[in-house]
Amino acid sequence: MLLDFWNEIVVKNLALILLVVYLLTVLSTAVMVIHEKRDPAKTSIWVLILILMPIIGLIFYMFFGQSHRKEKIFNRKSLRDHQQIAQISKNQLKDIRAEKYIDIPSIEENIRIITLLLNNSKALLTLYNSVDILQTGPKTFGSIIEAIDGAESSIHLEFYIIENDGIGNLIQKKLIAKAKSGVEVRLIYDDVGSWHLPERYIEELKNAGAEVYPFMKVKFPLLTSKVNYRNHRKIIVIDGKIAFMGGMNIADRYLKGNSTLGTWYDTVLRIEGEAVRTLQVIFLTDWFFVSNIIISDRDKYFPEFTPVHKHALQVTASGPDSDWASIMQAFFAGITRAQKHIYIATPYFIPNESILTALKTASLSGVDVRIMLPGKSDSTVIYWSSMSYVSELLVAGIKVYLFQGGFNHSKILMIDSSFASVGSANMDIRSFEDNFELLTMVYDKELTLQLEAQYLKDLRRCKMLDLKQWSKRLVKQTFKESVARMFSPLF
Repeated sequence: MLLDFWNEIVVKNLALILLVVYLLTVLSTAVMVIHEKRDPAKTSIWVLILILMPIIGLIFYMFFGQSHRKEKIFNRKSLRDHQQIAQISKNQLKDIRAEKYIDIPSIEENIRIITLLLNNSKALLTLYNSVDILQTGPKTFGSIIEAIDGAESSIHLEFYIIENDGIGNLIQKKLIAKAKSGVEVRLIYDDVGSWHLPERYIEELKNAGAEVYPFMKVKFPLLTSKVNYRNHRKIIVIDGKIAFMGGMNIADRYLKGNSTLGTWYDTVLRIEGEAVRTLQVIFLTDWFFVSNIIISDRDKYFPEFTPVHKHALQVTASGPDSDWASIMQAFFAGITRAQKHIYIATPYFIPNESILTALKTASLSGVDVRIMLPGKSDSTVIYWSSMSYVSELLVAGIKVYLFQGGFNHSKILMIDSSFASVGSANMDIRSFEDNFELLTMVYDKELTLQLEAQYLKDLRRCKMLDLKQWSKRLVKQTFKESVARMFSPLF
């Protein structure tokens, strides 16, 4: 009788009970978001979403909102390579304090940024490198295929997106042939970025003897909280001697374009020399993460080389498992030290407050700041969010250009013809905080001038925005910008 009575009460008040439970869940989640002590803008928008969109907001937060930077996704400290890198970085910092690089102008004038990256990510300074700058699909893939064809012992690839298209299938066939010939082939692909890559593509590689792993495979419901943390790096290392890194994925759009955006352009570095070892360490560390296998044959994967050129490079990786947002800090340090000019190309521009303030301050201080953004984008929401920053950039005297000749997917920064950066990281919050990214700092005037010359050439294919005309844009457009800007901390 008593049980029936309680059942009746529960049934009659079920909606109220569920509401109370839900409100307590939302409230506790909001408290957790606040307790994480994130950027105030990001905290505010998550709390607002949880309040205004209760069920959807909570689900969205569980998938995309949780921060894992402090808890560390995996521990690198036990890996031998990272122990050695830590010691070498300490030695390089000692050399800097002892002014050992004072006779190398390109190093001396960038010593603060070099010191920053040694401290925040143990990114080793390498002096002896040969570098080719590749900025079109045909040249890039032609060079990659040539390197794969010449591989003798190992081929390591790591990409965010691999398409099952013409170039994707050509590279797959090349890798299959090499694996069958006895060359060790290892491939890491991001499980979200390459979500549409068919299982057949992977199985054919494995059947030929290649080892293939997805990065942080999304399994429902266990790993949904980490779906937001993706491997955005693009790395190829051949025989431990030749490496490629930059922003280009494996896709036909870099060769043939597409009907919406036209031809895609990007910037990739082909590297021989000391920096290849750093890229090899980054790949093998990621390999350990996805496979739990430590590869330690140093003679095979880190062969000796004969220095040819003296291009100074510093390769750094960052991600939600890093102690510091090293790439964002490198951008900030570079922008704040500029004396003459800052040239930026990025397909997605959603800066945090620090970067935005640094850019405006530089321009107001007399530095020539130019930012190249796409005239059309592959992401509508991110495009409108990027456009929401244009007015305040123009007011600060920053020159903003919209690329018209296709889609410029390059992520490059050049300052004072003194140094440049090339990598996978966009100038947006996602690249700064959420993605696993890769960046090469180029401390070489010759290479920087090459990048700047191409940049200035590309500006001729752009539309330069005028503040007076921009202020007359339609209200519908400003509304889209405002809504997208409100949610920009989540992108």
